Amino acid sequence: MGEVREDLDRNGRGPYPEWFDGLNPQAAAKVAIAVTRIGQGKFSNVRSVGSGVHECKIKFGPGYRVFFGQNGGSLVILLGGGTKKRQQREINDAIATWQDYKIRKK
Repeated sequence: MGEVREDLDRNGRGPYPEWFDGLNPQAAAKVAIAVTRIGQGKFSNVRSVGSGVHECKIKFGPGYRVFFGQNGGSLVILLGGGTKKRQQREINDAIATWQDYKIRKK
């Protein structure tokens, strides 16, 4: 089983927790289940969106998505979330967050 972490900047803020905290309880439960499955290495609803970022699709409500990168074989870094409606903008934001994470990690 892998470890799942939220990307937080130097100020302790991050796009994933800010997004997740705004979800209604039913959506939050669906997203939490999807994140747990990602941590278990179950990637059935996952696809690469480029630059080392992956998208997990959640078939609920407006089509939620969770964006993440993998650091090594067992560490998953949550980069953000969103819906199908703003998918491309959220992908671009997740890629920028992932690139920033890799710079800070050095």
